[in-house]
Amino acid sequence: MRSFSQAADEINRHIIAKYKGDALERLVAAILEAQGYTVYQSPKGADKGVDLLAAPGPLGFGEPCICVQVKSQQDPVDRPTLDQLIGTMSNVGAQRGLLVSWSGFKSSVHKEEAQQFFRVRLWDSSDLLEHLFTHYDTLDDDLKAEIPLKRIWTLAMADGGED
Repeated sequence: MRSFSQAADEINRHIIAKYKGDALERLVAAILEAQGYTVYQSPKGADKGVDLLAAPGPLGFGEPCICVQVKSQQDPVDRPTLDQLIGTMSNVGAQRGLLVSWSGFKSSVHKEEAQQFFRVRLWDSSDLLEHLFTHYDTLDDDLKAEIPLKRIWTLAMADGGED
């Protein structure tokens, strides 16, 4: 029987292999759509710092308007990337930003978390997987076929006795 950490490692490897580069943007877009956002995905190529734009509602006219930058590289994201996202948010009129980095963030980014708390959220691979698991049932069938997950429930009591 596999442990939880083995299963998580297997899911991580699957996502890294299947969603390299721009494909990770598609996964983030699907998760945001499952959360009720309408999402615009920039065409491939020079995106001027805009990978995704998202806003709530069926037409995407609700607030908050979110500018999303997605990084799938193997190195943690640095402070200039956060600064670029904040500048791009102003350029596109987004009130909020979401910076997604599969490999996490350098300490210079984490130092800005409190200062940017009301404007920017950071998702690393663990956060992305948490949102994936939470909204998996509402993802479209094509995406679920690409990431075939199965819930496994076990008893919380280790000794099998009753409380």
